[in-house]
Amino acid sequence: MTKRVAIFLSGGGSNMVALAQSMQGDHPAKPVLALSNDAQAGGLQKAAAMGIATAAVDHRPFGDNREAFEAELCKVLDSYRPDIVCLAGFMRVLTPYFIDVYAGRMLNIHPSLLPKYKGLHTHQRALDAGDVVHGCTVHEVTAALDDGPILGQAKVDVAANDTAQTLAAKVLVQEHALYPQVLRRFAQGDKTPLRLGF
Repeated sequence: MTKRVAIFLSGGGSNMVALAQSMQGDHPAKPVLALSNDAQAGGLQKAAAMGIATAAVDHRPFGDNREAFEAELCKVLDSYRPDIVCLAGFMRVLTPYFIDVYAGRMLNIHPSLLPKYKGLHTHQRALDAGDVVHGCTVHEVTAALDDGPILGQAKVDVAANDTAQTLAAKVLVQEHALYPQVLRRFAQGDKTPLRLGF
């Protein structure tokens, strides 16, 4: 049975596009919703152009009440009945309230080789540390930030003249390669970690 996938995004949605484009033909999953916390997110327009249903739940009216925001997210999601939730540049930290509902069914992509550099500014932190390799990780989402079982990693080499911007661009190429491959495997029940470029 084809798995139903909801994709969360906050910005331009390039990872959403990569995921949606990969879910073609004999793919074991299909995109049923692109959801954002920003109604103006460019990724929603891209999703709509691809024929994917879109929705937005603005987090700002909820202030510090994250659970109230997440309860609204759940209401929207319930009508689409997703089997898998893919976080693809969704810039809100989710609480255990939400994570528990989708435990074991939620993936995230993070721009570092976890467990290194959880959180923000990963590319600059890799440069500051003098790392010669950097990359991205797809993992299952747990209540701990940027934690959870690793399902795939892709590596890039750090050049001597790299800046945070050039490194981010290199990593993004690998994100677009890694996330779709991990999603396909995950939808088939395969959680064996995938390693690209190692």
